[in-house]
Amino acid sequence: MTFSQLPQPLADALTAQGYETLTPVQAAVAEAEARGRDLVVSAQTGSGKTVAFGIAMGDELLADGSIPYAEAPLALAIAPTRELAQQVSRELEWLYGKTGARIVTCVGGMDPVRERKQLERGATIVVGTPGRLRDHLERGKLDLSALRVVVLDEADEMLDMGFREDLEEMLDAMPAGRRTLLFSATMPRPIEALARRYQNDALRISTMSENRGHGDIAYQAVTVAPADVENAVVNLLRLHDAETAILFCATRDNVKHLHSTLTERGFSAVALSGEHSQNERNNALQALRDKRARVCVATDVAARGIDLPSLTLVIHVEIPRDAETLQHRSGRTGRAGKKGTAVIVVPFPRRRRVEGMLRGARIEAEWIAAPTPEVIRAADRGRLMEKLLAPVEADEEDREIAREILDKVSAEDLAAALVRAHRAAMPQPEELIGSSPEAREARQRPGFDDVVWFTMDIGRAQHADPRWILPLLCRRGHVTRNAVGQIRIGADQTHFQIPRAQADQFIRAVERTAHDESGDVENTIRIELATDTPRDVARDRRRDREGPQGRGRKPHGREEGGRGGYEGQRYQPRPTGGRPERSGGGATGPGGGKPFHKKPKKGGRQPY
Repeated sequence: MTFSQLPQPLADALTAQGYETLTPVQAAVAEAEARGRDLVVSAQTGSGKTVAFGIAMGDELLADGSIPYAEAPLALAIAPTRELAQQVSRELEWLYGKTGARIVTCVGGMDPVRERKQLERGATIVVGTPGRLRDHLERGKLDLSALRVVVLDEADEMLDMGFREDLEEMLDAMPAGRRTLLFSATMPRPIEALARRYQNDALRISTMSENRGHGDIAYQAVTVAPADVENAVVNLLRLHDAETAILFCATRDNVKHLHSTLTERGFSAVALSGEHSQNERNNALQALRDKRARVCVATDVAARGIDLPSLTLVIHVEIPRDAETLQHRSGRTGRAGKKGTAVIVVPFPRRRRVEGMLRGARIEAEWIAAPTPEVIRAADRGRLMEKLLAPVEADEEDREIAREILDKVSAEDLAAALVRAHRAAMPQPEELIGSSPEAREARQRPGFDDVVWFTMDIGRAQHADPRWILPLLCRRGHVTRNAVGQIRIGADQTHFQIPRAQADQFIRAVERTAHDESGDVENTIRIELATDTPRDVARDRRRDREGPQGRGRKPHGREEGGRGGYEGQRYQPRPTGGRPERSGGGATGPGGGKPFHKKPKKGGRQPY
């Protein structure tokens, strides 16, 4: 469709904004059969829905080519979140910028008194969230008597968030002859019921493709060891080097923890969650738009409606709860014809669940291993060469300084200084324990076909982590990293393998270090021969849970995705509070920056 079929002010605004053609959903709502009718529109996230309903509003607002005078609002757009409502307002402001329309935004977290004053001065279009709009309506500050058109944006999400009563109260207060435009990514039964009740002869429009994965988004699934989730995220950020990236977590605590972790590692990151005020959210989003920050860590609700043109990478740090959440999260990128990448970080015990979710969503994802430091450095080298060899515009003062430097140092030394300066600004990639069960099996080393199992009297309750357990075993047992096989962390103990050929040497070294009088807390950890394997422990625990009544009891203390408390450690935030000074050890645990509390062993075997 050409812009000539649109009201002239809207056509001019689209041309000024750089539009050459309309997206499918925008073209569909402007067709002759859609004009003047109620609409039920299904369209993919990022397909230009906001501009689409802005165009659809034009039939009621610009009947004579200009905005008519009205004492009460003529159009109302309702969105589920503050960020989405503000985004809608920004889009409508440039689309209706030359019409003289007054647009007022009413959202929770902003000054309600200021909003009421704006409504009293007159508004052509009101955009807001259900709760705040209902409050203004009940206080008599929002007059819906002259309303010509109402838009319910992301209607499915508003119902999921519990706004049904708010929506119904406002819809019941609107004139019977108004036009109702319902936009929703999905069409569950509650949406269909809402359409039947509040719409007349609605035209259904669907531009959803058969592949719900969105053609402009490349999906990847990265399998990692459960303890490697954070390190894998760091490496993915380093590998893609996206202009702007958003990382999704399930809870506020996880957002806070991951944001702190990334900031500590040198990333310019901001956080968005329900605990942040509206001003903090606005400042965070502005930092992303201004390029002062490149990474946003967010919860699902906080990030809904965010539209950042430079966003090219979405990382699902924690697996989405369902296919719809996966789609909405990923839809933050790949918008308006631009390409994007969505990466799901999958702890290998949960791979089957993710595979089922992708099949149900008809999304084809590429399963890959987490990027290693070697792969990242190779990518860095290519980007660095491209950046340093690019033409440079420099004034005469800059060139004079350059010539002065060349008189004092060689060209090779100067180039080396440039390379070093660029690398110094990059966070260091992380070493990974392993990315999949297949990878672990492929790395089986000679001698591990015959192993001896040992135990340590620490587990998840003491924040055990392979990243500091492995160095600890090397120090206590006087062995190299290659001499330690599988490490299985349980609730209050940890099993690990040592090749039988090195077991005696390991035992003797452990006996000597156990009597070390250095006072190091590591030397108080009990290490001994195991009388059972992790499989035996899991079986015994399962029998204990089932008890004499047999099956059916819900296990206590079992991590989601794990078996018997060993194979699946769900990503959780580290405990908050002060971090002690490091005195050696690994990244966490004894002397490694995380509080460590060792439980005394009750009875049992004697330590070596």
